[in-house]
Amino acid sequence: MDFIRNFPFFSIVLSLFSGPLSSILGGRWAKRVNGAVIVLCGLMSCAVLWYVCRTGQPFVYTMGHFPAPWGNEIRAGVLEGLMGVFFCAIMLLCMLGGSREREAQIQQSKQNLYYIMVDLLLCSLLALIYTNDLFTAYVFVEINTISACGLIMIRQSGHTIEAATRYMIMSLLGSGLLLLGLCFLYDLTGHLLMSNIQETVHALVAQGQYQTPLLVSICLMCVGLAIKSALFPFHTWLPDAYGYSTVSSAAILSSLVSKGYIFLLVKIFYRVIGFDIISDSKVIHVLFAFGIAGMIMGSVDAIRESDIRRMIAYSSVAQIGYIYMGFGLGTAAGVIASIYHVICHAATKSLLFVAASGIAQASGGSSYFKDLSGAGYRNRLAGVAFTVGSLSMVGVPMFAGFISKLFFSQAAVGHTVKMLPTLIALAVSTILNTVYFMKTVIRIYTPLKADILPEGYEEIPVRRQPAKSGAMILFILLNVILGLNSEPVIRLIQRGLEMFS
Repeated sequence: MDFIRNFPFFSIVLSLFSGPLSSILGGRWAKRVNGAVIVLCGLMSCAVLWYVCRTGQPFVYTMGHFPAPWGNEIRAGVLEGLMGVFFCAIMLLCMLGGSREREAQIQQSKQNLYYIMVDLLLCSLLALIYTNDLFTAYVFVEINTISACGLIMIRQSGHTIEAATRYMIMSLLGSGLLLLGLCFLYDLTGHLLMSNIQETVHALVAQGQYQTPLLVSICLMCVGLAIKSALFPFHTWLPDAYGYSTVSSAAILSSLVSKGYIFLLVKIFYRVIGFDIISDSKVIHVLFAFGIAGMIMGSVDAIRESDIRRMIAYSSVAQIGYIYMGFGLGTAAGVIASIYHVICHAATKSLLFVAASGIAQASGGSSYFKDLSGAGYRNRLAGVAFTVGSLSMVGVPMFAGFISKLFFSQAAVGHTVKMLPTLIALAVSTILNTVYFMKTVIRIYTPLKADILPEGYEEIPVRRQPAKSGAMILFILLNVILGLNSEPVIRLIQRGLEMFS
């Protein structure tokens, strides 16, 4: 059974080397390799999750012959295994849901380049999940950034090149701030392994030494990762990046890339600094304020949009605000609610992007609201899928988003200062979510006035696109499962955070 301890390392290395392998393959074989790698990494993450749940203890995998503090380490616990399984499952469904559009929108000669970027992105996400070394995390943050930029600009249109440029500029700014924070922290502690840093940081705090440099380091890392995960007001790159890239790229970027940075921030809070020190530093108050601002302003921007994909993108700004608002509560319940919302948002936002592509396809390829009337009848499964995703984002019972908002409310109740702002923000954000999502659902189920379909409009049966249809059905099931059977996931998150501590 101890052989399973190698699986986190195997997952990272497998996805890393599948990228160069895909470079010498044709597009079709690169696609097959990519699908096989995602499935294998998901199965290995399942084995890791089962193993740590069975043993009840996290484990450390030492890379090379040198132990800490000189060597590099991988650490796996319940939370790492859970996120590894979930990230692989979502990525596989995103690739299936956008396969037809991807093949049509990307030149044949560049098909394998796309799968190289996806392989490297999967590698970087798994590394961020499993690594126990801060500098290794930074290296894979950069790999993540470059891969995501490639996914955006692979279509080679004016919009995507501009979006990729803006994304790269903002991401490099965030990476630079993160690196500065890591440098300050290394200067203070002399360590790069997370567990060693935490021991030294607690000793410094107990002795009252270097408090200002420590606070500066925490702030730099938080701001850097907030920029990279598109927390308001650092979100200006997001609508174009999500709105003009391929369907698979938009789904992966919105559901996984930003969540990898957020998971790294959780590790910094719990395993590098210590959440009690983070709470005392008052940094969480700033995150709380910007989180609430993002919840409101992201929804306001979404209401103003006339393009369904850009509306979904602005909705992501609001949902990122929810996550940071939960961190800002400064309680274990708030963090648990935020991590659960990471999972729910990833499952729901991917569903919305894939469904929106089906709705647009049935409307002559247009994603503007004025052209979407009756699209829910022309592509029935996409209409149902978009409705389910919308109800989840609004917070209707039975769906994943309702559970997230319920946990945020419960986490806020009893908080002396932040309870009222949190509950008001949740109420206002829910109303705004209802406005733009239900407006879209009403639009796609408003029949066309013309008796004959306009040119380019067409009926799309389920059997015509089996991969997309299968992905939407599985996304819907996942959303309902998270909405009706949340308790096992919450228990895993709680156990994972306990192992972090």
